[in-house]
Amino acid sequence: MTTDSHGDRALEDPETVRAQRRTVHIWTIVVVAALVFGALTYLAAVWTVTGQTIENAALRGADQVDPADLQQADDALARITVLSLAVGTAAVCAVGLLRRQPVLAFAAGSIVVGGQVVTQSLKRFVLPRPELVDVTAAYAHNSLPSGHTTIAMTVLVATMIVVPYRFRGVAMFVVLTWAVGIGAYTIVAKWHRLSDTLAADAVALAVGATVCLVLTRTGHLRVVPVDGRRRYLRSVFVFVVAFVGAVSAAVGALLIMLTWNRPPIDEVSEYNFFLGAHSLASAGSIAAALVFWWSLHRVELRGRSRDRMTRTDPSITV
Repeated sequence: MTTDSHGDRALEDPETVRAQRRTVHIWTIVVVAALVFGALTYLAAVWTVTGQTIENAALRGADQVDPADLQQADDALARITVLSLAVGTAAVCAVGLLRRQPVLAFAAGSIVVGGQVVTQSLKRFVLPRPELVDVTAAYAHNSLPSGHTTIAMTVLVATMIVVPYRFRGVAMFVVLTWAVGIGAYTIVAKWHRLSDTLAADAVALAVGATVCLVLTRTGHLRVVPVDGRRRYLRSVFVFVVAFVGAVSAAVGALLIMLTWNRPPIDEVSEYNFFLGAHSLASAGSIAAALVFWWSLHRVELRGRSRDRMTRTDPSITV
């Protein structure tokens, strides 16, 4: 018998210890990888002539989007307001409270709010955008990272944390579709560049993993391994999502590389750059979601004050 940081007496079985160490190790890798990826994205897209030229061409290519598709993108993005963000955050936190897990509710709220604090601080005060190419004033300002994409992805990450293990696949199916769509819509509506959405994905991953790490290291959060049968429908869903993401990434990368190697940049090239950016934005959001889902593979998070550090079966998870 051992005593945790809150004075609860509990039995630590070896599998629980191994699961927690493995998950903490994965979260650490995720934080470092997200920070490196976000920094490289910023440097490559913002601090190089090539990066600025391609992204500006993609913005011009978005002018060729069908008006109905543009209206759909504008409407979806316009629905994300301060009020809707507050309602969404409260809804995610409510799941944790309904499960009598206030620590999970706190973690979910911290991820969504923390993501916006980081994103808005970086965009408004930290990251400059040098004028390396001749552009109109509308293209000159910094918009990295994307606030809308950060909202969508942090809500997705928060959902994965608070939802019980046996319902995680269903929740992912619903929220992932919306979150990926928001990232892609920012490109369609010209609200953001590709690098803005990719940096926002990195912010969501870094903030989500950091919150989990801090709460686990301070003893407020526990990683509990989950026993039970493998859910094959969930595995199929993950495979399909990963396949779609891989195809989107390949198509987007090929479109941009092939178009860049065939100057000059005309209207056809601009539209190809837009299509490539759109595909890569979707792929980036899918990849970020799968990475965080992987970090929670066959584990569930619990507050230490309630959990007695015993391994649980998903059939009895509240």
